[in-house]
Amino acid sequence: MSWIQRVALILVIIGAINWGLIGLFQYDLVAGLFGGGEQSGAFARVIYTLVGISGLIAISLYFSPAAEYSDTTAPETNE
Repeated sequence: MSWIQRVALILVIIGAINWGLIGLFQYDLVAGLFGGGEQSGAFARVIYTLVGISGLIAISLYFSPAAEYSDTTAPETNE
């Protein structure tokens, strides 16, 4: 997995946690931390944009073969 895919995956996870907080507690963590509690904050909008782009990058992870990302190989049998 490339570094850009790892960063994208982290941002997608952050976005998912943020949506969970919005759904459960009506609290937008990104806006609260970076936008002063409103979604129109400039830095919060940058974060939302990065999360959205990361979601598009993460789509490629869905269609990639799993073996490409495996760090281990199956043990060889000598029979």
